[in-house]
Amino acid sequence: MNYLLIPDKFKGSLTATEVINAVSNGIKRADTSSNIFNIIASDGGDGFLDAISNIICTTKTQVETMDPMGRELTASYLLNSKNDTAYIELAKASGLELLKEEERNVMQMSTYGTGLQIKDAVSRGAKTIYMGLGGSATNDAGIGIASALGYIFKDKNGEEVKPIGANLATVFKIEKSETFKKYEDVKFYAVNDVDNPLFGINGAAHVYGEQKGASKEEIIFLDAGLIHLNKIIQEELQKDFALVPGAGAAGGTAYGLKTFFDAEYLSGVDFLLELAEVPKIIESQKINYIVTGEGKIDSQTIHGKLVNGVVKMAKKHKIPVVAICGKLDVDANELQKLGVQKVMQTYNPSKGVKYSMENASQLIEELIEDYFLKELI
Repeated sequence: MNYLLIPDKFKGSLTATEVINAVSNGIKRADTSSNIFNIIASDGGDGFLDAISNIICTTKTQVETMDPMGRELTASYLLNSKNDTAYIELAKASGLELLKEEERNVMQMSTYGTGLQIKDAVSRGAKTIYMGLGGSATNDAGIGIASALGYIFKDKNGEEVKPIGANLATVFKIEKSETFKKYEDVKFYAVNDVDNPLFGINGAAHVYGEQKGASKEEIIFLDAGLIHLNKIIQEELQKDFALVPGAGAAGGTAYGLKTFFDAEYLSGVDFLLELAEVPKIIESQKINYIVTGEGKIDSQTIHGKLVNGVVKMAKKHKIPVVAICGKLDVDANELQKLGVQKVMQTYNPSKGVKYSMENASQLIEELIEDYFLKELI
């Protein structure tokens, strides 16, 4: 039998490569004549650069920038000089991964550092920017990036506004400096798989603010700030993308990229699967099963993460999908409706989360082996 493995990482436990190794070992024990193919993928969030570097030839480029708090930082992105394209992962300069838990204060965070990465990429000849959104520590609607690239945001008194979440409601004037001309002909793509609008109960602040350190009062304040900024942008720039599905991604960074740089939205999963030529692999290698998974399968999985994208693609080719996860936090029937033939979790309530995380590799192997031993009888 021929198997294609396209899992995400098990956050805090296993990398995607380690998950692939564990699944492969389980399959080989159940099917000694198996042919196994694998793809490192991402939904545009964490692991975006790893996925890209495993698919195409790029150069890892280091740049001196700053983290969400404004501290000095060396961060990397990928550059393909053959087609003048840069791949940037928002979390590398503007992510929660850069902060200690006690440092999370979304009101004061900015995407300015990511803007400096873009600035560096363009200075090296990049004419196309693909930005993987996800894992952000920010809720600044992308005004940090815009400020780094030539936009100027001013308050009622004509004073320049620091581009952080707390200041969204103080923006009353938007200008462009001469610097912005360098970026007018750069094509931007915002790569992500969420469908949240900019504001409202399903918007950036209400859905993601708490995990970024915001209190209930701050979430309401940030949401009001996003509403205000959109109103000013309607007046100043005659644009309104607030309710476009996905605008709320990464604290509204997707909205900012579309508003300030005419970015096009791309599904992260679809983009990476096409880049990796997965449909060709399915056809040419006559794949019988696809195995996917992630650390936690929950309601967000159903609404746009990697697993969902893999299942949608598999449906087109009528290939059964098996999913493995650390913790299953959604009704298995919902996943079956989505198109997952079988879902398994390593978590055992009697042994606890710590046990399943520390022994994830072995548990994955055993679950996969057991499933395919029964399936292939």
